[in-house]
Amino acid sequence: MHEVIFGHETFAGRLFDVVLIICIILSVVVVMLDSVPPIRDAITHYLSAIEWVFTVLFTIEYVLRIICARNTFRYVTSFYGVIDLLSTVPTYLNLLFAGTGYLLVIRTLRILRIFRILKLMVYSREADLLANSIWASRRRITVFFSAVLVLVVLFGSVMYLIEGEENGFNSIPHSIYWAIVTLTTVGYGDITPKTVPGRVIASVVMLLGYSIIAIPTGIVTVEMARTVLRRTDATRCPGCGHGDHDVDARFCKLCGTRLGD
Repeated sequence: MHEVIFGHETFAGRLFDVVLIICIILSVVVVMLDSVPPIRDAITHYLSAIEWVFTVLFTIEYVLRIICARNTFRYVTSFYGVIDLLSTVPTYLNLLFAGTGYLLVIRTLRILRIFRILKLMVYSREADLLANSIWASRRRITVFFSAVLVLVVLFGSVMYLIEGEENGFNSIPHSIYWAIVTLTTVGYGDITPKTVPGRVIASVVMLLGYSIIAIPTGIVTVEMARTVLRRTDATRCPGCGHGDHDVDARFCKLCGTRLGD
């Protein structure tokens, strides 16, 4: 049972995961359809019955995982263990609190199991590269967002003084919201400046938004290039000079020369 439920090397294990993911997708589709009024009014009883079938299946699966887990506490407190539990609780809570059934969309997180089936963990090296680059850039990104925070507070306060409540800028927090929407070039348009000075400041904020929106990407990209260069130099073959090796590689994949000599 453990090999089938937790394993993915056997045919039965892969089949179990595939069937599980199909059930997850179908159950999420049912929840989404139930949120559409015309569909809900027409087939609400069928949708409810289907949802209970999926909930019972997922409950049985969760119990079986607890039974056959080598370390029950470790599974229950793990990321997937918590998600497996949360994916079944909303249906039962819906019996006591109406409307909580829509929380079942959290089941989409369980689709992350597909990474095991497709063996996409071969891309873990690239994922580690991205994660390490973001972590290495954390201080510069923090400084950048701090500067942006200061700017939106400044522009929001100025717009509150210039436009005032009569033009929709009811408070400084409301004006800061406008500054964030404008600086990020989202442009909802629910609040717009009416005076000439306000429009001038809005134009400055818009242009500033286009100027700074690419800065975080540039920071992370530079760090990624540095990380790739360090890894390439660390795994470069002394024989042929090839540098595209795994971190734990011992021999060159092209000429067979021992790495690190």
